[in-house]
Amino acid sequence: MGQPVSIDHPLGPEITTLSSCETFRFRETVVYVFSDPVPYLTAWELQSRLHSERLLDRQPDTLLILEHSPVYTLGRRTRPADWGGNTTALCENGAELLHVNRGGSVTFHGPGQIVLYPILKVVKYAAGAKQLVWLLEEVIIRVLTYWGIVGVRAAGKPGVWVLVPQLQKIGFVGIRIQRGVTLHGISLNVDLDLSPFLRIRPCGLADCFVTSMAAVSHRDIATHTIKQQLAQSFAAIFSSGVRPPRLDMKEREYVHPSPEGALCRNY
Repeated sequence: MGQPVSIDHPLGPEITTLSSCETFRFRETVVYVFSDPVPYLTAWELQSRLHSERLLDRQPDTLLILEHSPVYTLGRRTRPADWGGNTTALCENGAELLHVNRGGSVTFHGPGQIVLYPILKVVKYAAGAKQLVWLLEEVIIRVLTYWGIVGVRAAGKPGVWVLVPQLQKIGFVGIRIQRGVTLHGISLNVDLDLSPFLRIRPCGLADCFVTSMAAVSHRDIATHTIKQQLAQSFAAIFSSGVRPPRLDMKEREYVHPSPEGALCRNY
């Protein structure tokens, strides 16, 4: 990853006053690692700004690594049954509830879950959305392997899963590709209270059981350590020419510029 470096486009005081931030560079990608939870809308404003700059080639490919303050996000395919339809009841413990422009259904973010937001040009790394999702899943799987946790892909159920004591979800993917540049990202449950997931149907799946690295390994795990390992895993995969399996050529439609952009579901 190398040492922290200065960059031409600082994040701005509204970000840096909320959380200390380490900055790294690998090849042409800049990585920001935040130490403290960042409110979802603050991170979204930053993503949007970086996305606009990336489209104009005023910003290199960028990766944000952070935790969020407690928040439920509802994607475009969310049904009332997926979250109960009652904001007061869902958020009684202090979490926010936000509608977002990714695909898919409802999920939860909070301290102890690490989120990666890559803002990058897809054509540099993948032929389309499904290949990009495969690469992002691989970032999580390699970190889990280091900790002796076997992360798997389940047929028809994108994301990253573990098989003990049953099929349980540990990593999530929710990507939007707009004009060939990504928004939103992936998340890994490291060491967090899992009870908020019991209030929803994660990803709109009634039978989706959710777990964390700490729950699987039966030990405390420091999020700072996992943030660094996720950064290293991302660098290894996205700078080494790792190629995902061949997929249907129709997936190339996902990287065509369009006003609305192409959606990947929240998996």
